[in-house]
Amino acid sequence: MEQYVEIKRLRDGVFELLRGRQRPRQTTDLYLSASRLCGLSAHVCLDLGDYDSAATHARTAQACAEAAGHGGMMAWVRAVESLIAYWTGQYKRAAQLAQVGRQHKEGGSIGARLASLEARALAIAGDSAGALTALSDADRYREAVSGRDEVLGVFDFPAAKQFAYAGTTLLAVGGQEHVQRAIVSAETAIRLYRSADGDDQSVGDLFAAHLDLAGGHLLLGDLDGTEKMLGFVLQSAPERMSASIVRRLIVLGRELGGPQYGGAAQAVDLRDRLQHTVVRTSLPAAHPSEVPT
Repeated sequence: MEQYVEIKRLRDGVFELLRGRQRPRQTTDLYLSASRLCGLSAHVCLDLGDYDSAATHARTAQACAEAAGHGGMMAWVRAVESLIAYWTGQYKRAAQLAQVGRQHKEGGSIGARLASLEARALAIAGDSAGALTALSDADRYREAVSGRDEVLGVFDFPAAKQFAYAGTTLLAVGGQEHVQRAIVSAETAIRLYRSADGDDQSVGDLFAAHLDLAGGHLLLGDLDGTEKMLGFVLQSAPERMSASIVRRLIVLGRELGGPQYGGAAQAVDLRDRLQHTVVRTSLPAAHPSEVPT
C-alpha cells in the first residue's frame, strides 16, 4: 500500500533531522514531518477499522501540525478526523469537523476534500439541502485549484475521488434525479481512476464507486445492473478490501434482502455472494501478519 511506503520515507526523514542540531527552520520541518507520519498512521488504522488508534494518531498529527504552524496540514488532519467520525456513525460531528477544517485550508485540493466530506456526512445525517450546498462548494473549490498539491499520494484529493464522494452523497440524498446523477458521478470516478497512472489508481475508491453504482441500479430496480457492478468487487482478493468497503458490502446485502425484492432468486444469490465475501475478508489469511516495510 502506498501509505506504508510514504510512512517509511517520512520516518527516515524524521530520523535524519534528529541526528543533527536543530535550527528553528529544521524544528518546523521536523514537526511537519512528524505530523504527516502520524497522519499516515491514522489513515492506515482507519483502513483497518481500528478507529480508536486512528483517533490517537490523528490527535498527535494535529498537535504537530499546530506546532509547525502549517494550515494545510491542520486542515488535512481535520479531514481524517471527519472520516473517523463518519465511520463510527457520528455523522453530524463528521460534518462539523470538515467545516472546522475549511477554516484552516490553504491552497491545493484540501478545500474540495473537506467540502466533499461535509456533503457526504450531511447527506447520511438527513440534511439533504446542506449536502447539496456542500457539493456545490466542493465544485467551486475544485475550479479554484491551480497547480499540484504540496505532497501527493494520500495527501492530495484527485478529481476522481471527488466524483466518488459525490456519488455516495447523491445516493444518500435519494430521489430518482439524484440517483441518476450519482450513477454518472460514480461512472466518471471509475473512468478517471482507470485512466490515471498506476500510482494514482486507488483500489479502495474503485471498489466504493462500483458499490455506489450497484446501489444506484438497485434503487432503480435494475438487478442485472446491480450484479454487473458488483462483479468487480466480488471477483477481487479479500485482502484488498478495507474495513469501510466491508461495511458497504454488509449494508448492500441487507438491502438486497428487503421485501421489495420478494425473495427473487437473483437477489438471494447476490446477497449470498456478498455475505461469502464478507466472511472471506474476516479470515486470518485475508490479513497479512506483517505489514509491508
